[in-house]
Amino acid sequence: MEKIKMNNPIVEMDGDEMTRILWQMIKDELLIPFIDLNTKYYDLGLKSRDESNDEITKEAANAIKECGVGVKCATITPNADRMKEYSLKEMWKSPNGTIRAILDGTVFRAPIIVKGIEPYVKTWKKPITIARHAYGDIYKAVEIKVPCAGKAELVFTDENGNETKELIHEFKGAGVLQGAHNLNKSIESFARSCFNFALDTKQDLWFSSKDTISKKYDGEFKKVFSDIYENEYKAKFEAAGLTYFYTLIDDAIARVVKSEGGFIWACKNYDGDVMSDMIATAFGSLAMMTSVLVSPDGKYEFEAAHGTVQRHYYNHLKGEKTSTNPVATIFAWSGALRKRGEMDGNSELMHFADNLEKASIATIESGKMTKDLSLITSMANPISLTSEEFIKAIREELEKLQGGEAKDERLVKLEEFLDCKTVAEKRDVFKEMKDILDDKLINDIAASLDIVVDEGDIEKRYRSILNCLNTMEKYETNRFR
Repeated sequence: MEKIKMNNPIVEMDGDEMTRILWQMIKDELLIPFIDLNTKYYDLGLKSRDESNDEITKEAANAIKECGVGVKCATITPNADRMKEYSLKEMWKSPNGTIRAILDGTVFRAPIIVKGIEPYVKTWKKPITIARHAYGDIYKAVEIKVPCAGKAELVFTDENGNETKELIHEFKGAGVLQGAHNLNKSIESFARSCFNFALDTKQDLWFSSKDTISKKYDGEFKKVFSDIYENEYKAKFEAAGLTYFYTLIDDAIARVVKSEGGFIWACKNYDGDVMSDMIATAFGSLAMMTSVLVSPDGKYEFEAAHGTVQRHYYNHLKGEKTSTNPVATIFAWSGALRKRGEMDGNSELMHFADNLEKASIATIESGKMTKDLSLITSMANPISLTSEEFIKAIREELEKLQGGEAKDERLVKLEEFLDCKTVAEKRDVFKEMKDILDDKLINDIAASLDIVVDEGDIEKRYRSILNCLNTMEKYETNRFR
């Protein structure tokens, strides 16, 4: 089967711990055998971010601006314990927060619906999409630990030096202070992203905050949404038969629990952070949640909506088999590939992305799944698989949907090596194979050259064959002089 070509690259951002292991498994089993994968690679693993003073995160975000599409693995946001564990220079900020600030995007998260994984809220029949504002509030807040009695004031000095001042609190003793902010430009971008996404996906839009308490801060969010809806989107919504309405956050929660789903719930940054995890868990699992960051100018970043699965990674380092759910990470890849296909008019790539999702869902619905799902499924006698087994099972389904068995990249390269006419060509192909070599491939190549390579480290075995090819190439060159 000929691999699907990609006209333009997507930005690939590698991550940390167990999700980094799954990332490579997914590429090896579900992507590279089918696609001539074209990515701009950025290693956002914690060590790489520390070595670059976190500049690599900014470079990746700007690359998304250039390419239009990115896909990101889960990453560690370090705390004091992680600083010590990784011997970091400083406690680097959340890479997600950095990317969101640069793209000025809105995060849309929705559950992946699968038969046999039933929502805990029995009224829910359709997905609920969380639209999370991705800038400001506590994520850009500054904080002070108050050591003693004193007066705290909120002061704004305008560009002409004029001050506006509000008393925050007269402290009688120790306490804490936090200063949060947001920008009208970002709130406007958030609103437009939500209205556009609702029209694109044909879903009603809800927005909630707490303007009865936060009359100026949350009140501004409410006003911006209302003004933009009335002036720019009301006619479009009515023509599409869609509804927009605002309600308080506590009322929204009560409505959501009693609803059937099938709408977008727009939330401020912290509310969206919390509610997306609640929605994911209530629908079954955090590992069954899609997440896409959409910028106002149409740039997309896809990722899984969960963390790096630290505990499983430590088990993996001990040599233990793990059953970590990769579905959200697989859907991050499929979402990015589909969007790349849409932008480039590449129907083959879009079709592959659809099939990758269908294969993942079909595997679960056949009773094969990771341990987390086997514990909550309503299916009788589910088969609990390791991560590797589950990904291989998805590949079997994907091969059926793609209309034939995809060749492993190692087999493709071996055939290319064997077809070479000269030793120099063989050597060049062998060099290209360095990153995919395993013992079987080395043994096959050695047998084709009629040589024996001692067992041991892959790198040493690679060097041994390369030295042999260099010697043979010199002999071949001298023979034809």
